[in-house]
Amino acid sequence: MSNWIDLLFFSDYDGVGSPEQALFLLMLAFVIGQMIGWTYMWTHRVLSYSQTFTSSLVVLPVLVALMMMLMSGSVFIAFGLLAVFAVVRFRNVLKDTRDTYFVLWAMVEGMAVGTRQESTALIGVFVVGMISFYLWFTQFGSRQRYDVVLNLLCAADVNLTGVLKRHSRRIQLAASRKVGDGMDMSYRLQLRDPARSHELQTELEGTNGVQRVSLFMREDESEV
Repeated sequence: MSNWIDLLFFSDYDGVGSPEQALFLLMLAFVIGQMIGWTYMWTHRVLSYSQTFTSSLVVLPVLVALMMMLMSGSVFIAFGLLAVFAVVRFRNVLKDTRDTYFVLWAMVEGMAVGTRQESTALIGVFVVGMISFYLWFTQFGSRQRYDVVLNLLCAADVNLTGVLKRHSRRIQLAASRKVGDGMDMSYRLQLRDPARSHELQTELEGTNGVQRVSLFMREDESEV
């Protein structure tokens, strides 16, 4: 049993220095990635801001650091890694940056195991996995504070405040314009329970003077 533990945690001692040093370097890359992600998020001003791209900026330095650890022990491994990236082709185009870093993560982990750097592979899968859960749990990179976009056409004398407050914690009127005798309204809502958004839509559709009700979940549109 002790031989297996030595194999898992100390087999590539010469390549990365020690398990503690490998963990430190990956965590340092994570901190740097966080700084890059926050900087990008708060300085981005053009349209089509993407939360997944911002969160991927946090993970990519960790994956690159892991890849460089694999290359540091041998020139032959370095050429082998480059050859793998040159050979791999994907039939489907990856539309989400998050999908790209998961594919890259899987490739790097396979390379680590294939080059017999077991401890680096285990530390890498643990660190990147924890970072991925952290980004998912904290919704890192999100600049929006709403759950749904509500569009509707209503009569000018209709008051929707009571209905919206029953279902929403936060209400933001994004746009309004006069259309004939009515008003075309667009709201950003933070719901009390996003899973029950259909109840809000049903209640609005049953309100006198309200028509053409449309609800769009936040994930269905790009952040700007």
